[in-house]
Parts: sequence; C-alpha cells; structure tokens
Amino acid sequence: MHVLVDTGVLLRLFDQSDAMHQAIRSMLQLLRNEGHTLSTTSQNIAEFWNVSTRPASARGGYGQSVELTERRVQFIERVGTILADQPGAYQEWRRLVTQHKIQGVSVHDARLVATMRVNSVTTIITLNARDFSRYLDITALSPEEACTSLKLQKND
Repeated sequence: MHVLVDTGVLLRLFDQSDAMHQAIRSMLQLLRNEGHTLSTTSQNIAEFWNVSTRPASARGGYGQSVELTERRVQFIERVGTILADQPGAYQEWRRLVTQHKIQGVSVHDARLVATMRVNSVTTIITLNARDFSRYLDITALSPEEACTSLKLQKND
C-alpha cells in the first residue's frame, strides 16, 4: 500500500532532539519492512526545505544549511517515492476548495488530498490528522496509529 508521509513527520525524522524522532524513525522503518511504499509530494518537499533552511531564530525554523537539507531530501527520495504532479490534481484541488469552502492555510491540505486522489493514495501519516477529517475517503493516521493500523491491514 502507498502511504503519504506528511511534512511534519519528515521533519521530525531528522530532528534527533524532537521527542517523536525515535518513534517516527521506528514507525517508518516498520512500514517499509512490512512492504508499504512510503510516498510524499513535491509540496511536502518544498515545505520541508522551507522549514529546514529557515533561520532557527525565525518561527519554526531549523537553521540547516542548503547542503544538509539537500542530503536529507536525497535520502527521502531514496527510501520513498515522490508522487507525480498529475495534470488532474489542479482540477481536483479546485473542486475540493470550492466544495468544502476551504480558506486560509487549509488550502495546502486540500492540495495534498488532490494529489493523493489522482495518485490513488488513501492514507496519510500526519501530526495533524484532524486537518484531514473532512475528506471521508482519506485515512489520516498519527505516527502511533500508523504502526498498529497499517500492520493490521498488511496482515489481513
């Protein structure tokens, strides 16, 4: 099964000082060992790059160099797939933001859902599962839930 890994999860994968680092690392390794395909999007990579290279003095910034960020993106590309920006994703995104009357920052989540739909991905591992609750065909799991839920699906 293809599983989308959201930006916050990717960031914590590399942040050894984060309380969730080890659990996220173990969860992603378990899912790969169980045969799941880990995916992300160009949007997630852009967000990852933004936060990683933003000065540590700025809100949420990690203050990493471009070189270190590039190595981390290369790692993400090696262990997973980057979902293609399909032509139909834009039309799906427009439909979603209109149908759900989406405003503000939630437009980014709608874009992820649109990309997931056109690539036939139905599960996202995220730190903000509630942000995806309006999309009834998308299963949003926390890293903790992903280990149990996806392992059970694999064994069915």
